[in-house]
Amino acid sequence: MLDRLEEVRERYQEITALLGDPEVVGNQDRLRELSKEHKDLTPIVKAYERYRKAQDELAGLKEIINGSSDPEMKQLALGELEEVREKLVRLEEELKTLLIPKDPNDSRNVIMEIRSGTGGEEAALFAADLYRMYSRFAELQGWKCELLDFSDAGKGGFKEISFSLGGQDVYGSMKFESGVHRVQRVPETEAQGRVHTSAATVAVLPEVETIDIEINPSDLQMDTFRSGGKGGQNVNKVETAVRITHMPTGVVVACRQERSQFQNRERAMKMLRARLYEMMIESQVGDVAALRKSMVKSGDRSDKIRTYNFPQNRVTDHRIGLTLYNLSEIINGQVGELIEQLKIAAMAEKLKASK
Repeated sequence: MLDRLEEVRERYQEITALLGDPEVVGNQDRLRELSKEHKDLTPIVKAYERYRKAQDELAGLKEIINGSSDPEMKQLALGELEEVREKLVRLEEELKTLLIPKDPNDSRNVIMEIRSGTGGEEAALFAADLYRMYSRFAELQGWKCELLDFSDAGKGGFKEISFSLGGQDVYGSMKFESGVHRVQRVPETEAQGRVHTSAATVAVLPEVETIDIEINPSDLQMDTFRSGGKGGQNVNKVETAVRITHMPTGVVVACRQERSQFQNRERAMKMLRARLYEMMIESQVGDVAALRKSMVKSGDRSDKIRTYNFPQNRVTDHRIGLTLYNLSEIINGQVGELIEQLKIAAMAEKLKASK
């Protein structure tokens, strides 16, 4: 581990020098790339500096214990010795965690898609609840939330809804939300007060750039249509909405939220790149992941990652066995604790695998 830390420190010093080079400063792409790498290496280097300082402290204390003729000094050194050893153990664990390779997509913005699953009207209402939960969470995080497209199911529900979240390390947090979310509650239309179970699926896609995935324009079929939603006369009378079909894969995306056809096309292309990128990653990691993804997208009530039980004010994440009794706060955007616990669990699995 120490050899690896020395390599990281040397690379950090090299990048620090390069960031002051006029040629690098004048090359925006290179500057952006090096700045990101510098930012990623900074916490490792700072932790390593604390580790080396603790090692020096330990060596100094041992020198006093073994070489000093002053009994009082020896006693003081012995008293501090265990504390410094414990500090070194903590720093070693921190460094092991920091050295685990990060998901290169963690720093990306995301495109999220929520679809109602089993449960009819109640599932559509739950899809709307999930959208509000995530948009409020984004607001609390200081992220930007932009609605891309939706299919209205009436009474405030959505058959499906797509939106983007932009900010710092958005995918690193939101990727754990992909899967089937199940709700248990009494619908407003239920006269006998019976609890119904419904489901909605959530897909979280990293937003990718043009350089990340190449799309042949001749593979695209573009259609325009009237938005037919809120936004005034222009939205309803002019064909500003855009639907793009990627013919080789059959992937279809649409965007209708902007007043300009050009802006809707740009957003639809972002959605298409994200969908194709996900398909590319699935094909690279193999059939097991593809099967898991197909299960996630089925929307069946049995394929669940999380359950929201309204009568008991309870939320359970089935992947890590975590149950919280503050559903009313979570559904209003306070989903941070759940996400943090999922991050910790994922990190623990990575540490276990690295040993």
